[in-house]
Amino acid sequence: MTVDVRTARHPFLDGKAKRMLIDGKWVEAASGKTFDTINPATGEVLAAVAEGDAEDIDRAVAAARRAFEGPWAKFKPYERQNLLLKLAALVEAHFDELAELDTLDMGAPIRRTKGGRQRALGMLRYYAGQATAIHGETIENSLPGEYVSFTLKEPVGVVGAIIPWNGPLGATIWKLGPALATGCTVVLKPAEEAPLTPLRMGELCLQAGVPPGVVNIVPGYGETAGAALARHAGVDKVAFTGSHLTGQKVVEASAGNLKRLSLELGGKSPDVVFADADLEAAAPGAGMAVFANSGQICSAGTRLFVERRIYDEFTERVAAYGRSLRVGDGSDPQTEVGPLVSEAQLERVTGYLATGRQEGARPLSGGERLTEGALASGYFVPPTVFADVRDTMRIAQEEIFGPVISAIPFTDIEEVIRRANATTFGLGSGVWTRDVGKAHRLARAIRAGSVWINCYQAMDPAMPFGGYKMSGYGREGGKQHVEEYLNVKAVWIRTA
Repeated sequence: MTVDVRTARHPFLDGKAKRMLIDGKWVEAASGKTFDTINPATGEVLAAVAEGDAEDIDRAVAAARRAFEGPWAKFKPYERQNLLLKLAALVEAHFDELAELDTLDMGAPIRRTKGGRQRALGMLRYYAGQATAIHGETIENSLPGEYVSFTLKEPVGVVGAIIPWNGPLGATIWKLGPALATGCTVVLKPAEEAPLTPLRMGELCLQAGVPPGVVNIVPGYGETAGAALARHAGVDKVAFTGSHLTGQKVVEASAGNLKRLSLELGGKSPDVVFADADLEAAAPGAGMAVFANSGQICSAGTRLFVERRIYDEFTERVAAYGRSLRVGDGSDPQTEVGPLVSEAQLERVTGYLATGRQEGARPLSGGERLTEGALASGYFVPPTVFADVRDTMRIAQEEIFGPVISAIPFTDIEEVIRRANATTFGLGSGVWTRDVGKAHRLARAIRAGSVWINCYQAMDPAMPFGGYKMSGYGREGGKQHVEEYLNVKAVWIRTA
């Protein structure tokens, strides 16, 4: 097998099969099985990875329970904070290596993965701060007699965390950070398409001094390891990020012991451009609302609503911007759009490209898989803008998870509010206008967890992120995220 020299130089890719982390030890799957993880830019095997199943999940949950009820329960908030700060320092020291691993395993351009430094470190240090900010309330009650009443905030317990492949490092931190801050323990199931960075993060957790069993990482397939984790009676909460179809299965699986759930699911987000917007800023902004990460972002603004009197001009601007972006291997610093994560995802996205044309949409840019030269062996789709899209088309209704924009004209504000909300999803949304009244009106009217005004995908650790409707419930980021990992206990003391 030909090995890419950039792959061969990565320190984590040493030619050995990657094992799973259970109870502080690196172990093989109980079955002895492994699966290959693939570089989507080249189709080459990066590493063999232990393939976990229900037996491995059982072992990991048992280890997490022992840790939760054992030494970890005695850690004070300051000690949990210190662990998170140590982990943040290690991530900072190894950040370039982690970013390169993300690029190799799921294809994102290295300029994007290395550009996530502030966010990754900011999240870890934010959760470190939250570890010492957990408190209940003293509540004056109205009962006759002498009573003192107050609340305690306590960790939920063992958390089953299931993450997607579209941002392995950030997704791992988003699950581990609040769990460690609150005193929970974790069994993390990475996506089978991109398990390497989460496993490397497991090494850094041990190096930081996280006690055995507090963080367990079991790679494997969703229908085996993921399903076993979702239904496990020893898991107190599941934190899941992924498609709404899988999210529905997680909800069903949680019924056995009524697990706590937080679900960050898919989207078909509206991005609304008014004629009074700064079009010079809005065109690349609307483009990268979808083309970033090859469209593999759940909150991507894939339904581009453009005021009719600028529709032709603006959609051509966005298409021209898409054509200007360099598509290629994410390891190349000049690449702006990398490959899709897998052959299966390539088939899904190209299937929607064909469907869009069949339904009468007109591609202004892209529209076909790239197969020339060095791109032939990878999973490349160029930035695509479809014009003449109707609301009823599948490309305007269904989540594609690729670099595909459906451009739709509108006439007035009431119409666009109605059409923007005419979806089963409600994760992200964007508005481009110089009119502050329109901005506030749409910020309140759009039924979505995030509304970005004259920007898109702005994120900060202190701000909550999550969905309405079929985009899930619960929040990640902000103080609301930490609350997802805590139970509230009411305490009554009769003093007379």
